[in-house]
Amino acid sequence: MKEPVRWTFTSLAAAALLAAGVAQAQPNNIDKLKQFKVSGVDLNIPPVPQGGKNADAIRKNLELIKLPPGFKIDLFAVVPDARHMAVAPSTNMLFVGTRKTTVWAVTDRNSDGEADEVKPFAPSLQFKVPNGVCWTKDGFLIVAEHNRILNFPAAEFFYEGPDVAVIEVVPQGKLIPVEEESFNHGARVCKVGPDNMLYVSLGQPFNVPPRDKLDVYNEHGIGGMVRMNAFDGSKREVYATGIRNSVGHDFNPKDGTLWFTDNQTDGMGDDIPMGEINRITKAGQFFGYPWIQGKTRITEHGYDKDPLPANVTAAQVLTEAHAADLGMAFYTGKQFPAKYRGGFFSAQHGAWNRTKPNGGLVLFTSLKPDGTADKTEVFASGWLDGETGLLRGRPVDVAPMKDGSLLVSDDYAGAIYRISYGGEAKAAAR
Repeated sequence: MKEPVRWTFTSLAAAALLAAGVAQAQPNNIDKLKQFKVSGVDLNIPPVPQGGKNADAIRKNLELIKLPPGFKIDLFAVVPDARHMAVAPSTNMLFVGTRKTTVWAVTDRNSDGEADEVKPFAPSLQFKVPNGVCWTKDGFLIVAEHNRILNFPAAEFFYEGPDVAVIEVVPQGKLIPVEEESFNHGARVCKVGPDNMLYVSLGQPFNVPPRDKLDVYNEHGIGGMVRMNAFDGSKREVYATGIRNSVGHDFNPKDGTLWFTDNQTDGMGDDIPMGEINRITKAGQFFGYPWIQGKTRITEHGYDKDPLPANVTAAQVLTEAHAADLGMAFYTGKQFPAKYRGGFFSAQHGAWNRTKPNGGLVLFTSLKPDGTADKTEVFASGWLDGETGLLRGRPVDVAPMKDGSLLVSDDYAGAIYRISYGGEAKAAAR
């Protein structure tokens, strides 16, 4: 299904200028930037138009979104291919990854709850699937690409021009073996933990991995999660295994445990395997894949014929099969009612091969006093048209803003939404 054409003359001109700027990027620019040298890329970076018919149509679609009483949703920014988000620690802006070649800098300069400027970040560099973006505790921006990790000092203060300071955490081709690169399941996500180490999820590229790949995957953390020093990639270790393709994780600030979503095996039917949201409490845990996912034994390559490994850590939350659970974030704000504090939101991208479409939701999961999952409920819905089965949007990631509102990215509509609360319970909850 093709997305409708929404280009205006202005946006076409901006795209042409952007393409010309990207064409100037040279592979050796990273070496120049590491030495604080000028790349020669045009200093003028064309922004993405934020008004016009496209923005109006997105706002019209948002009228169909259903939220709990007291909440509202607005268009925050038009951001092409918007995927994972990293809200800046000191300024009213964020950086947004994509599965293409751009990281976006999104800025609300007048603090009115709507972005004023969206433009490429560091266009003098050539990014390759820069999906994962996250921050160190002292304000360094991490960009996790398909097979490279970069670190940008003070990115929120030095993003205006094309040339920025950069640190190579993991050079190109060293995150995974080059021979294991694949167009499938190559979008990385990252977070810096309470231990100041960088945690990166590495999806395995198959629907179900062949047996002869398991040893090399376990060695490198493919189909799992790795952690390392966020500045030089040292002390790298495989942190967790038995994961098919996680594209969302976050630390619970209360107890430091790491939670992650996992996408399930295709081709086994509409209702199995169920999606997973998991909790890591210590290094070395194994989450069952490819022997089991949800409560379903995996039949491809005969994994169901093996005895189930004894050390499987069960999922905390089981979600509807094939809804594609992606980004998640613990709610750390104070704007929303008390019931949402301490729990987490997660985004469902929507099914690509289910006979009856599902997903296109934002979920909320509360926690029990012992830190385990309690109840999961639908928080935002309406991107999936129940009558036609068409998706008007595909939520990817969620991110709390400093004012307590919640951002939701959508790579299909090319937008970021802002959910805020203004109900009567707001004052009582404080």
